[in-house]
Amino acid sequence: MSTFNLPDLGEGLQDAEIVAWHVGEGDHVVVDEPLVSVETEKAVVEVPSPRSGYIKRLLGKPHERVKVGAPIVEFDDATPVDTGAVVGHLAVSPEVFTGAAPKPAQKAISEIPPAMPKQISASPAVRALARQRGIDLSRIIGSGPNGMITRADVEHAGARTASGVSSLTGIRRTMAINMTKAHSEVVPATVWDQADVGSWWTGHDDVTIRLIRAVVAGCRAAPILNSWYDGRAMTIQTHDHIDVGIAVDFEDGLIVPVVRHVDEQEPAALRAEVNRLKTAARARSIAASDLRNPTVTLSNFGMLAGLHAALIVMPPQVAIVGAGRIFRLAVACDNGASFTSILPLSLTFDHRVVTGGEAGRFMRAMIGDLGKAA
Repeated sequence: MSTFNLPDLGEGLQDAEIVAWHVGEGDHVVVDEPLVSVETEKAVVEVPSPRSGYIKRLLGKPHERVKVGAPIVEFDDATPVDTGAVVGHLAVSPEVFTGAAPKPAQKAISEIPPAMPKQISASPAVRALARQRGIDLSRIIGSGPNGMITRADVEHAGARTASGVSSLTGIRRTMAINMTKAHSEVVPATVWDQADVGSWWTGHDDVTIRLIRAVVAGCRAAPILNSWYDGRAMTIQTHDHIDVGIAVDFEDGLIVPVVRHVDEQEPAALRAEVNRLKTAARARSIAASDLRNPTVTLSNFGMLAGLHAALIVMPPQVAIVGAGRIFRLAVACDNGASFTSILPLSLTFDHRVVTGGEAGRFMRAMIGDLGKAA
């Protein structure tokens, strides 16, 4: 018997959460076949098999966290290794050898679930489990690679239906840990204001890219808000580049991809990068490096609802900008009154290191940039 340990997945990660196994005990696998999908913070990574052979034991369950270097699979060295290309879980007829004696044809056929909609990504075993428990797979968002529905997803859906209580896993678990850390460390203060965007807002404009540009203007006016603060060492690192974290809302929780060096990019390049990051995040294939080390964060929550918000600053950052829902406002003019478009702004900052004056200068620069016609 030999064991395979969870490899170093890079980026200094210490552990990962098992999302779904792609093999079962007794299965035959070949080298580089996916063994398991694990979640590192907010990215799902497939871990391939380092060898060919038979699986004797799986050392971990879905939603269990495993330390890097800990054993996750035991291989059966006593069983001769087939050098062919037979893979563990193939959706083929029951006569294909899977590491166990074939079952009688009548019984095997009765266990095949009825056809389900093609847009649902799930293995035959998961479909059978869902049918057995009366669970509609179309109502489940898969946590596996590319949105695949796993056995754990079905089991959790059944648990929620039965009791209404389920454990936090994946993105929501990470979010809960991060919010607790922020609440215990940061001393937040928030200022609110609004920008007149009537000179350019038509209802179809790229507000996110204009907001990123305004954040750059704010950071240049008050560089301390583009910093990291170490509360234990009481040191502050002010950056000469601006990496903006863009808060993206998903049903599973909050993901914050990072757009690098926004102060050096043209609007078209920024939009392309934002699109790339959002697509990767939705597919749960975003690289861990794309989620790390923003210097300041932007939340355009007004796309959904709300005018102002006291947001959460994630250490070591010291600031987060919020943008509310754009609304029409009547303003006085020489001929009586006219209407313009108003963009509400929120700036939450860590008052341990940022003063009210610095926050005010940051906000004033943002408002000035957003007020420009182009």
